[in-house]
Amino acid sequence: MTTSELPEPLDVIAVGAHPDDVEIAVGGLLAQLVRQGYRVGIVDLTDGEPTPLSPGPEVRLAEAQAAAETLGVHVRETLDLPNRRLFDTFETRVELAKVFRRYRPSLVLSIYAKTPMASPDHFQAVQISDAAVFYSRLTKWDEYFDNLPVHTISKQIWYSLGFGSLNAMNAPGSFVVDITDTLDVKLESVRAYQTQFPPAKERVFHLVESHARLLGTSAGFGAGELLIPATTFGISDLMATIDPHKSLQTRK
Repeated sequence: MTTSELPEPLDVIAVGAHPDDVEIAVGGLLAQLVRQGYRVGIVDLTDGEPTPLSPGPEVRLAEAQAAAETLGVHVRETLDLPNRRLFDTFETRVELAKVFRRYRPSLVLSIYAKTPMASPDHFQAVQISDAAVFYSRLTKWDEYFDNLPVHTISKQIWYSLGFGSLNAMNAPGSFVVDITDTLDVKLESVRAYQTQFPPAKERVFHLVESHARLLGTSAGFGAGELLIPATTFGISDLMATIDPHKSLQTRK
C-alpha cells in the first residue's frame, strides 16, 4: 500500500483502553490541540462493554462519538478487542501498530502505569501502546501489518489515569499543560457518557475538575493536565518555555 492510498495523516493519536479514558485524562489537551489547528485522533482498544448501566455497545459507541465531536477530534476508532479480557499479546500490539501506520502520527499519548483498584485493562493498554509505537517503525515485517508502510513516531507521552493515587504526580520528567481555556470542553466530553456517569456519580466530575484545578494551580494556570515523557525532552529556548514574552524570537 502506498502513502497516497492512506487517509490524511494525524498529528496526534491518544490511546485509551476504553471509551472515556482519554477524555478523563487529556480531554482538555486534545481540545486545545484541535483549536491550534492540529489533526487529532482517539483510539479505544475496546468498546468498554459490558458495564453495569449501559444497555449495550451501540449506546456506548454513540456516547464515544458524541464525546469526540465535543472535543472536535478528527478521527475516532474502536478496535475489536475484548473489554475486561484485554491482554498484551502479539496480536493486540499489531492491531494498534496498524492504526499508527495508517494515520502516521508525530505524537502518541498513552496511559502511564497501573491504576490501583481500577480496571486491569489499563495496565495492559500501557504495554500494548508502548509495543505498538515500536512495532510501527519495524521494517521487513510487512506481512503482519497488511503491507502498510513503516512509520516512525517522533515522540510518545504518557498521561496519568490513576486519579485514586498521587504517585503519578511524582513521576520523573512530568509536567503540566495548561487547559484553562478547554476545561469546560473536557468536562462536557466526559458528560457525554451518560450511562457511565449518571447523577449518582456526580463525584466523578468533582474529582476530574478538582484534579485539573490542583495541577493547574501548582503550575500557575487555572487548570492543567499531567503528562510524563516516555523519553527525554529537550528545550532549545528556556525563556520561551517559562515566559513567551521573554523568548529570543520575540526580542529580535
